Amino acid sequence: MAKITAVSPLAPARFPVLPVIKGAAFSSIASGVKYQGRTDVMLAKLCPGTAIAGVFTRSATRAAPVLDCQAKLGKPAQAGAAIVVNSGNANAFTGRHGAEAVTAITQATAEACDVPEARVFTGSTGVIGEPLPFDRITAHLKQLAENLDEGRIEDAARAIMTTDTFPKGAQAQVEVAGQTVSIAGIAKGSGMIAPDMATMLVYIFTDGLIGQSELQKLVSAHTDKTFNCITVDSDTSTSDSLIVAATGASGVDVSESPAFSRALHQVMLELAHLVVRDGEGATKFVEVQVTGAMSDKDAKIHGLAIANSPLVKTAIAGEDPNWGRVVMAVGKSGAAADRDRLSIRFGETVVAEKGWVSPDYNEADAAAHMKGQNVHIAVDVGLGDGAATVWTCDLTHGYIEINADYRS
Repeated sequence: MAKITAVSPLAPARFPVLPVIKGAAFSSIASGVKYQGRTDVMLAKLCPGTAIAGVFTRSATRAAPVLDCQAKLGKPAQAGAAIVVNSGNANAFTGRHGAEAVTAITQATAEACDVPEARVFTGSTGVIGEPLPFDRITAHLKQLAENLDEGRIEDAARAIMTTDTFPKGAQAQVEVAGQTVSIAGIAKGSGMIAPDMATMLVYIFTDGLIGQSELQKLVSAHTDKTFNCITVDSDTSTSDSLIVAATGASGVDVSESPAFSRALHQVMLELAHLVVRDGEGATKFVEVQVTGAMSDKDAKIHGLAIANSPLVKTAIAGEDPNWGRVVMAVGKSGAAADRDRLSIRFGETVVAEKGWVSPDYNEADAAAHMKGQNVHIAVDVGLGDGAATVWTCDLTHGYIEINADYRS
């Protein structure tokens, strides 16, 4: 595994203080799945009645934990539930052994946590194609269960890191019917990041009361505007998993609450942005805003073409306001575009309009914007009302160094 020593320059100053979620408890341990001397397994136990929703990778080579989680969604929520996740090994492309590993882990977790096996959800992240030494996990499940604590969610966030340089957390608290509902989420993700979803594991917990089908609708809708709008390198993982668990322990019904929906979206978007800010080798956080497209779908196609272009991303890394590369990306995207209606801004500087460089363009102003850590590229296609925003990072030598040495 490549040695990750420096924390991303885009990282937040500290892990946030996350609210305690009634009905959820966490623990972590160093099991030696791959890493030595660091935690690599987390366990979350959830109270009876917890509704669980999820969104997963659409990869045709989905990992065994993903397939198992997908099969379990929608199960009755009367009993408790558990989530167990390991880092260091993705348990992907491991054939029959992968399914056997999931079964062994879910059975051991069910016994240790006294929950039905059908309500145990697993996740794995790390190297693809190597059998998961699941006995190293199952050997520690009893201890994990004994050490559960509602205040240990940060430890859980650290246990699921691979090439991440910092643990990722986000929170929101919202008033519903005069009472406080809390949301706390953790994520991992750094490389192999692209929509559908990315190489991410995301776990969000709330004490709001909501049915599974209503929660699933919210999660699916918000995913399209958050996690499916980020990209680091255009590669979609075998293991992407987003699980949202609503314990209902607050007793506050949030199923019809716009405020809760907005708060959940906020947490999901913040976690998605943190994944981009920890993009392998990243030095710049980039927002690509597309307006004036024929449809929202076309706008997103244009945005992702810009965000995924190695030429655009390397220009950003070099702090070069090379707007010609943006023109190229729009032109190749496949969505409708008209050269003579295109306008492009870097920050507040209009660099191109009506198919030509702006007569007021000042390269020094655009270059100054590119030197900041937060880069904003705006494109107006000039054809309609479609709009979309996607987020990415630059492409540096650091990305190559990390991934060229990933398995060593």
